[in-house]
Amino acid sequence: MQLWKVLILGFVAGFFAVLIFHQGLWYLLYQVGMIPPERPAWPMDPVAPLGVPSVISKSFWGGLWGAGLAPFLGRLSGARYWAAWITIGAVALTLTALYVVSPLKGEPIPALWPRFYYALLVNGAWGFGAALLLRMMGAARAS
Repeated sequence: MQLWKVLILGFVAGFFAVLIFHQGLWYLLYQVGMIPPERPAWPMDPVAPLGVPSVISKSFWGGLWGAGLAPFLGRLSGARYWAAWITIGAVALTLTALYVVSPLKGEPIPALWPRFYYALLVNGAWGFGAALLLRMMGAARAS
């Protein structure tokens, strides 16, 4: 498949993986009280500088991650494919959110526990969802 198609499908998969898998698991964790009440799933609060809803901002960044990872991880097959997406989703996205995004927003680096655990779960769910959607769209090698 041509690189530009993989990039576009990676973006689409990453975007929708946030809406379905990341925020879906966030919602479940929120419902059982593991996520604070002030942090619901699918947040609509505006995000600077454009004022777009937070969930759209998260989805956009998920799309960029998907586009960036798809050309590399889409070449894998079998268990390595799934493990790579889930692991990189869980670890890379979580560490980036904690140690890059927070300081860029002028926020302190948050305490690791229990937020780190929940972040690993929802970002791993994103990785699984992106991998599944890419596979469904034919942008990844079959097992």
